[in-house]
Amino acid sequence: MSLVFDWSALAQVIPGDGTGGVLRQSPADFRVEEVPAYPLSGEGDFVYLHVEKTGHTTAHLIRELCAQVGVRDRDVGVAGLKDRHAVTTQWLSLPGKFERHLGNFSLEGVRVLDVTRHGNKLGLGHLHGNRFVVRVRGAAGQAGRANDLLAELGRLGVPNYFGPQRFGLGGLNAEEGLRVLRGESRLRDPRVRRFLTSSVQSAVFNQFVSLRLQQGLFDRVVPGDMAKKHATGGVFLVEDAGRESPRVQAGEISATGTLFGRKVKPLTLEAGELESEALAAFGLSPAAFDSRKGDRRFTRIFPASASVEGHEDGFSLAFTLPKGSFATSVLREIMKTDVDSPAPALTEDSAEEGSGWMEDE
Repeated sequence: MSLVFDWSALAQVIPGDGTGGVLRQSPADFRVEEVPAYPLSGEGDFVYLHVEKTGHTTAHLIRELCAQVGVRDRDVGVAGLKDRHAVTTQWLSLPGKFERHLGNFSLEGVRVLDVTRHGNKLGLGHLHGNRFVVRVRGAAGQAGRANDLLAELGRLGVPNYFGPQRFGLGGLNAEEGLRVLRGESRLRDPRVRRFLTSSVQSAVFNQFVSLRLQQGLFDRVVPGDMAKKHATGGVFLVEDAGRESPRVQAGEISATGTLFGRKVKPLTLEAGELESEALAAFGLSPAAFDSRKGDRRFTRIFPASASVEGHEDGFSLAFTLPKGSFATSVLREIMKTDVDSPAPALTEDSAEEGSGWMEDE
């Protein structure tokens, strides 16, 4: 099986027609608001900046902030990475001594919305999730269909696929990652090697989720699954699938997939057989990922606070997703189109950046 990312190779949860439409005709058509993991105390050794940006990646924003304020990039804390082709808000942290230099910072397309204090540096992943407001154009009269599909996703859940930005320009990162795992890559930068091998983890995970959909197991658990509670994050081994089924149907728990690594045990029993099938599709075994720590990831997610607003030329979708999840997984199920193809006005920039929407990483 090819390691190049391809949405068409991944099964969908809802069959039939979607709304169609076009995304990203302007950055304002795609808005992302970071939802913090915890309230800020207003005091402490770190200064926190709440920023809104348009036309900049988070990495570019950090570079400019470092150059103008004098802080080292390793001392800047962020919870997640936000895309260039959107209007996004997020928090950044700096050591408190740099607060007096913030008046020197200015960057077109960036607004500082708030400045406060907290007791610790902001860490990657220290967020609850992201709030999305997405305008879909070229879909006149489809707001009702969008609302029906969104309601169905709220009941069934959304496949928690890794989106194409996880796989780099042309979706090729996982292929080079496989060469890293096999000892065939000439790349030596440890950070780059880790990122590339994480793309292989993601490809195997996506295949596992797709197989569950194809075999009617998306909203079920089977013996050997490691299920996870959506409310608390608690993980447990499924021994009696029949007993746990009502909790799955109620959206209380879902199966997890393995992001393989030395600290995560592979699944067993019936779930293990499915996982082995996903690995075999790429000619891999769990031992190939011993250089990674590993983790578990929900196979499905549920959009929260979801709504649809109709417009003359289409509609807007609003929903909140947990951290690490991709809005394009939701949009794909509703629109049934190539949701990551750039709008005509943004083709050159999208090709230059080499990623779709870096909603959360």
